[in-house]
Amino acid sequence: MEENEICIGHSLLYEWYAYFLEAKGKWKEAHIIYHIGISRKAEPIEKLKWAQSLFVKRMSERLNTFSLGKVAGGEQVEVGMKLINPWSAFIVEELLKKIHPRITKYDGYHLSKKAYSGKVALSSLKKSSRNKIIEIGGKKYQIKGCAGQGGFAQVFKAYVDSNPDDAVALKIQRPAFPWEFYMYRQLDERISGKQRSSFGFAHKIHIYSDCSILICDYLAHGTLQDAINSYVVTGKFMEEVLCIYYTTEMLYMLETLHSVGIIHGDFKPDNLLIRYSKDDLSEEGFKDRTGSWLDQGLYLVDWGRGIDLQLFPKNTEFTGDCRTSGFCCIEMQEKKPWTFQASLCFMNDCKLTDTYGLCVAVHMMLHNTYMEVERKASDGGYIYLPKSSFKRYWNVELWKALFTKLLNVKPGNNDIELLRSLRKSFLDYMHDNPLLIKKLKGLLVKQRGTLCSA
Repeated sequence: MEENEICIGHSLLYEWYAYFLEAKGKWKEAHIIYHIGISRKAEPIEKLKWAQSLFVKRMSERLNTFSLGKVAGGEQVEVGMKLINPWSAFIVEELLKKIHPRITKYDGYHLSKKAYSGKVALSSLKKSSRNKIIEIGGKKYQIKGCAGQGGFAQVFKAYVDSNPDDAVALKIQRPAFPWEFYMYRQLDERISGKQRSSFGFAHKIHIYSDCSILICDYLAHGTLQDAINSYVVTGKFMEEVLCIYYTTEMLYMLETLHSVGIIHGDFKPDNLLIRYSKDDLSEEGFKDRTGSWLDQGLYLVDWGRGIDLQLFPKNTEFTGDCRTSGFCCIEMQEKKPWTFQASLCFMNDCKLTDTYGLCVAVHMMLHNTYMEVERKASDGGYIYLPKSSFKRYWNVELWKALFTKLLNVKPGNNDIELLRSLRKSFLDYMHDNPLLIKKLKGLLVKQRGTLCSA
């Protein structure tokens, strides 16, 4: 009905669809449906607003109620309950209310109380849209194609003022969603120097009453998922040295993020763009990521499910799942809370959603399939390990250590030190075998030719 614009002016459409989603446990989606209906002034609007208020009340009861308050030195959430779903639309909305004064001061934040009113309607942009020009904040963006699409957002490649040398990604989201822009600015504040180049960058966000448009860097070299698929379609497997390289990149990313209290929350190959160096790669600088290797690697994007741990007390327990098939960590699969250790600076077990995603990505590179885990007896207890076996010609000890340690993080373990030690073991192996670095250089050149031509 939505796609065919049937009854979109009637509140009953949104009310009953939201009821359906709520019954399915999809609270975030239900909340968004209410918001869409109200933003469209669906009639009778008062009935829809009343239904939304009852929904919010039910959400509060489910979440055992919580309060938000200020803490000296910045905004912080005072959570008066044991379990929080950090991806709940209700939670995110309350957090945004509290940090709103901070967001409005960020460079690139543009707020309008009116609906988007450009000559080209955003709703007319489809996957096949090309060369349509939309105006945002006094600039013209020439749409060159759809780079991705989800339930509530579309991402388009666009040229700024029709200049092919100035390409950006436009993320159009309904209703408006400033949280992702906030996460990008947290990356800017907390990560500096050469580490920052591994994470996406947002130039600006334009927020309207009916949508938001996030303007980000655009990388044209494909994703890690594209690289994996290039082997799947030919019935081959990614070479181990290439798997090792991208594993070290992912370990480096999570080590950096978790050390500053940020969780990505949707860590998967689709969200890992591939970067290539402008200069020819050399053997020098590989281990410490300097020289030409600084611009080579992966680039993590899509921060809509990012979690800022500094907004939550240390003793918080999280619940909910990432809703990405194949990437839910073991705690999510078993409907357990992500518990945190009060003795740690940050909440380690919450980070399992990222480290589990890393394990799945590595498994996909090695085996061309999603990872399935099983419990195996060990020292009077049990541990989790992938069902798939390791090939004998691989460096089995490296891969076994990675999966064993990341899938079985013990309470009190320092996950940052763990990620760092695993990364060091892979880098030492490569550094002690110079021929492997030479082979890696050749494979990256070949991969670039294949993916970029496609």
